[in-house]
Amino acid sequence: MYRIVETNKARGFPSRYENMKVNWPTEKLGDVLKKNGIIPVKIKRGEYRDNGKYPVIDQGEDYIAGFINDEQKLYQGDLPVVIFGDHTRILKYVDFPFAYGADGIKILKPKEGLLPKFFYYTLLFKPVQNLGYKRHFYLLKNQKIPVPPLEIQKQIVERLDKIVEAQKLNDELIQKTDELFQSLLHQELDPAGKGRELKKLGTVFTRVTEAILPTKQPDQIFNFIGLENIESNTGQLVSLKPIEGRFIKSTKTHFKSGDILYGKLRPYLNKVWLADFAGVCSTDIWVLRPKLDVIAPQLLWAILQQPCIVQKSSASMAGANLPRANKDVFDSIKIDLPSMASQKQIVDRLSAVQDYKKQLVEQKTKLKELFDSALHKSMSGEMDLDILTKN
Repeated sequence: MYRIVETNKARGFPSRYENMKVNWPTEKLGDVLKKNGIIPVKIKRGEYRDNGKYPVIDQGEDYIAGFINDEQKLYQGDLPVVIFGDHTRILKYVDFPFAYGADGIKILKPKEGLLPKFFYYTLLFKPVQNLGYKRHFYLLKNQKIPVPPLEIQKQIVERLDKIVEAQKLNDELIQKTDELFQSLLHQELDPAGKGRELKKLGTVFTRVTEAILPTKQPDQIFNFIGLENIESNTGQLVSLKPIEGRFIKSTKTHFKSGDILYGKLRPYLNKVWLADFAGVCSTDIWVLRPKLDVIAPQLLWAILQQPCIVQKSSASMAGANLPRANKDVFDSIKIDLPSMASQKQIVDRLSAVQDYKKQLVEQKTKLKELFDSALHKSMSGEMDLDILTKN
């Protein structure tokens, strides 16, 4: 049973769309797990085989560590299940045959009365802080999770799944847009038969070294860019929050709109951003100011992300713990440079693709916010009255 604890009418809608706040019954996670019938199969890391039939679940960003074939053992037990990792928090809903190849992975299957997919979403809603191997799972088992009626669980899962599907489609479009951008760029920069001029990178920009100590302006708000704010391979900014000068302790480099910020620390990470506002950045970032009579900023930004440039820059790294690109080697890298008239046409074509990607990235943010909101409301008992009355 569940109890209505709060009622709020949605503005401008009939009473049957009134939002209801209910208290779902709760249970400890450890009490809802099956104790028998789960036989996880672990395989050795060396037994992973590429292009096999069944995936191997591992602890990592992409979860899939390799593939195995029919002759090797697979997971034995009822599907679907939820994969949980102790070392780094990993949650994955799995409804296909698999094996696993990492210590710390646990396979969780709830008892009857709790849908595995709903169970998965409850773990996303209330993640447990990682406090170590056994301690982490102990805390997880004692965490209370909501257990609404089965029909409500189905409807919550259906709503969240629709948003997740939209997120997947949006991500696929972003990936295809990136592939189109790279294809166009390769086509435009292919020098075959075009009689272009070879230029050293160091001749098409000025390296800015204007230093600033933000603590001398403690009340001023700075747009501070660190390496962590530049996404690898995409040239996009992430998690940027303006900050007061008092909190930026060391000397930074000043940059302007139109400058290119190039991550010289671990250049293989391919962190390159074309600034569209002014600010300060970490000294692990080069500020490159394009010579506008030689190269268009958008074109230089695109060129610097090309695999050949990343490879050559990375080959020049020095330093064991904090490897940095070598300035002289970087500046001597040669590129095929189109005329300024051709550059404008190239930039126009590339900009059209980037503008479309920008819309997709904005949509990605909105979908993430929508999912987070729907997840919170569902697990907190904020449901529409017309859904509750179906049960």
